[in-house]
Amino acid sequence: MTDEPLGSRRAVEPTPGPGPTTRRRQLAFRLLELRRSKGLSAEEAGDRAGVSKATVSRYETSKGNVRWNQVDQLCRVYGASDEERDALVELAKTSKATNGWWVPGAGSVPSTLGMLIALENEATSLRQFASSVVPGLLQTSSYARSIKGTPGYELPPEQVTSFLDTRMRRQQLLDQPTRPRYHVLLDESVLRRCVGGPDVMTEQLDHLLERGSAPGTTVQILPFDRGAYSAALTGFIILGASDPDFDVIYAENTSGSLYLEQDEERRLYSAAFDYLQAEALSIESSAELIAEASKKHLRA
Repeated sequence: MTDEPLGSRRAVEPTPGPGPTTRRRQLAFRLLELRRSKGLSAEEAGDRAGVSKATVSRYETSKGNVRWNQVDQLCRVYGASDEERDALVELAKTSKATNGWWVPGAGSVPSTLGMLIALENEATSLRQFASSVVPGLLQTSSYARSIKGTPGYELPPEQVTSFLDTRMRRQQLLDQPTRPRYHVLLDESVLRRCVGGPDVMTEQLDHLLERGSAPGTTVQILPFDRGAYSAALTGFIILGASDPDFDVIYAENTSGSLYLEQDEERRLYSAAFDYLQAEALSIESSAELIAEASKKHLRA
C-alpha cells in the first residue's frame, strides 16, 4: 500500500506551505486560542497591541488581509513563545500561498488536532474513508487509549490523558443541533482488526452501531470482496463547507497530516469517495456485518 493519500502522485504530492484557506484558518485558530488563554477580550487585546477590536476579530475569523507586524504584536501581547510567534508571523506573511500543507506528526495534542477540530466545527458535512482504524469521532475511550499504545501512534504517558479528553470532547460535535452531516466508509479490516483485545473491540463495534443509527450519521462498510481501489488509499476526510470553494481535504498517516484545497485535489478525493460509496454495502447490510464482527470478537 502506498503512503500517498491518493493513487495519483502527480496530483497530490505535498509541497511546502499551506493553502490559503487552511493557512488562514490555522492562524485564526491559534490567535483566538492565545487570546483566550490570556483572558483578554478582543477590545483589550487590541488596545494593548495598538490595533482595533475589529482587526482582532477579523484575524480570528479568517476575514480580510493580514498584516504580519500586527500578528507579531498580538503574539507579544499574548505571551506566545518566540517559536510560536515566528511560526504565526510566517503564516501571516505567506497567507496567499496556494500549496498543500504538510503537518509533521508527533508533538502535543493541540498542535496535531487543533486545526482539524477547527475545520470540523466549521464544516457542514464530513465525508470520511477509514482504512485501518475506527475514526476518532467514533472511537470509545478504551479503543483510543489502545491505539495510542501501539508503535507509530503512541504518546508519552503524560499526554495520553490530555489526548483522550480532547478526543472525547471533540465527539460532542455529533450531538450538537448544528452538527455536520457525517458519512463514514470503513474498510472491513477495521472491524476485524483486534485493537486492545476482544472486550475493547466488542465495546467499540457496539458503539459504532449506536452512533451509526443516530441522526445525521451514516456508516457503511467496504467489504473485502469489493473496492480493490481502496488498497491504494489511506484514510481521508472531506470537510465540506457551505461554499464548496472552501472545502478542505484532510489526509493522515503515521508521518503527519496533509491538508489539501486545490480544485483538482478536491475533485480527485470526491471522486474516490463516490467510488468507494458505490462499492460499499448498504446501510442495513453494513450494520449486520458490524454486529456479526462484534459477536465474533466476543467469542474470541
